[in-house]
Amino acid sequence: MTVDAHSHYMPPGVAENTAFFKQYWSDADGQLRAMDEHHIDRAVLLYPTSDAYLNMGGWQPLCRIYNQKIAELVKTHPGRFIGGGILPVDASLAIKAELNRIKDLGLKVLSLASSYEGKYLDDPMFDEVFEFAAKQKMPVHVHPQIMNPIGSARVQDPLLTPVLEYVFDVSMAIGKMMMSGVFSRHAGVDFIFAHFGGVLPIVKERFDSTYGMLRRREFVKDLGKTPGEYFSRLYFDMSGTRSAGALQTALEMTDVNHILWGSDFPANQNLKDSLSVVSKHILSAEQRSLILGENMHKLLV
Repeated sequence: MTVDAHSHYMPPGVAENTAFFKQYWSDADGQLRAMDEHHIDRAVLLYPTSDAYLNMGGWQPLCRIYNQKIAELVKTHPGRFIGGGILPVDASLAIKAELNRIKDLGLKVLSLASSYEGKYLDDPMFDEVFEFAAKQKMPVHVHPQIMNPIGSARVQDPLLTPVLEYVFDVSMAIGKMMMSGVFSRHAGVDFIFAHFGGVLPIVKERFDSTYGMLRRREFVKDLGKTPGEYFSRLYFDMSGTRSAGALQTALEMTDVNHILWGSDFPANQNLKDSLSVVSKHILSAEQRSLILGENMHKLLV
C-alpha cells in the first residue's frame, strides 16, 4: 500500500479567497488520476496555510467551509482520501467545539501550521488540542506557515521566503515545542512534521553538542533527554523531495519507522521522481514499504 502523507486540496469556496491557491488546487479528479497513474492508494489532504482567513472574516468561517468540504470529498471517494481538519486559532473558546466537529465529520488528522502570527505550537492554547489528539489517537500534522513565517519581518522575497523561511518556521516550531515540554507532556501524540522538519536533520548534531556544552555550564534547563532523542521519536514527511541526500540525512536523525513518503501535490507534481528516491535508495523492500505507506497507515488505525 502506498499512502501519500502530504497532499493538498483547496475547496473552491476557500481557493477563491486566496492570492495563490486558485490554479489546479481544487482539482480532485486530477489528483485521483495522478494517484492512479503512480499506484498511490490513498492521500492525506492537508491545509497548506493561506491568506483565506483574512478574506473570509477569520478562522471560524474558514473552518466551517474547509472542514465540511474536505469531509464531503472524503465521502465522495471512499478509501482514497484521508481528511485533515483545521482549527479556529483566532478564537480559542471555539477550538473545543471544532475539534468535536472534526471528529463527527470523520476527519482523521489534525492539520496545523508551524505558527500563527508568531504564536508557535508551544502556546498553552494548544494543550487542549494535543490532549484531544492523544485521546482520539489522531495524528497532528504540522505544515509550514506561509503567512509571516520566521524571518519575514526582515526579508520578503518570492524565492527566499518559500525556500528558507517556510522550513525554518517548522524547525523553530519543533525547537520551541521541545524546550517548553510539549513532547514530554503530550507523549501520546503522534506529531508529523513536513519537509523533514526543515533544517532539523542538518542541525541535529549541533543541537546535541551545544545542549551538552550548555548543560555542563547550567546555561540551559535539563530537558530530560538530548534533543536528538526527542527528534528520533517524531514523524517526518518527505514533502516531495527528489534528493537522496536529504533522505539519507533524515535517516541519521531518525529511523525508517518515522519517515513518511509525501508528495506535496499539487505544489509538486513530479510524483515519479519523488517516489523513486525511496525505491532506489532504500535497499530493503520491507523498509521501502514502511516509508511508502505502512508507517502512515499505522498512524491512522
